[in-house]
Amino acid sequence: MVATRTRLAGVLAGYLADVALGDPAWGHPVAVFGRAAASLERATYRDSRAAGAVHVVVLVGAVGLLGAALQRAAGRGGPPASIAATAAATWVSVGGTSLARTGLAMSELLERGDVEAARRLLPALCGRDPAWLDGAGLTRASLESVAENTSDAEVAPLLCAAVGGAPGVLAYRGINTLDSMIGYRSARYARFGWAAARLDDAANYVAARVTAALVVVCAPFVSGSPSGAVRAWRRDAARHPSPNAGVVEAAFAGALGVRLGGPTQYRHELQIRPTLGDGHEPTVADLRRAVALSRMVQAGAALLAGLLSYRRRP
Repeated sequence: MVATRTRLAGVLAGYLADVALGDPAWGHPVAVFGRAAASLERATYRDSRAAGAVHVVVLVGAVGLLGAALQRAAGRGGPPASIAATAAATWVSVGGTSLARTGLAMSELLERGDVEAARRLLPALCGRDPAWLDGAGLTRASLESVAENTSDAEVAPLLCAAVGGAPGVLAYRGINTLDSMIGYRSARYARFGWAAARLDDAANYVAARVTAALVVVCAPFVSGSPSGAVRAWRRDAARHPSPNAGVVEAAFAGALGVRLGGPTQYRHELQIRPTLGDGHEPTVADLRRAVALSRMVQAGAALLAGLLSYRRRP
């Protein structure tokens, strides 16, 4: 019981640290991991799936072992140290406040009509090529990114912290970071990034569906439609090329009464995405509602993660 309570306290403390502080102001561990991954890639890169799998196993295994060592050392210090270790690992792995701040900053730029500044900001949200996007395209890209990252940067890490403690949440963050770095179907990464992309799909499978369910529950708090979220989720999600992004984007589209999808330009290719939802094209006001909905979903995920931690046996 003591172990479950310390896990619960650590997960909630990490969530509250993100709400209050956002990402660490300097020396963010995820950025350090990203630089290490880029350096290792110079040695491990081969145009093959096997090389990519080795790259992923080495990096994810390293951060998982680091988390296990942290948790083991903290355990010797008693409950306060264990709470601090889980809280720190959760805090650096959750990105809800930064996501909300960036989404709102984007909405302010678009409301002022400053398309060039919005294009410069877009890479902080997603990997699309902003040069191809006008105001409407930037609004849609931002809303879709807020939806997808509600699962990837908020719900999934909280659930992983609840189930796996510091090792689980740090390993998850490593997987998701590698997917964002090499999980593309470009000429360079189509094979080398395959393992990272597939592992990320597996790691986010449950969290994406939990996110969609929380969207349904939280939709009324932003004047949204729970039934619309369920309808779009059931009807449209499976047509999306991602088994997880389609679920959360469709749920957001239905909840907010907007239409997402369509031509999506990345630096390496143009994808024609299926239509998600059957409402109007998203507006800046809808982007703000999406940010508010994302924050509500994160709060719901924190509560759920706390319950999962409490119910787990020591």
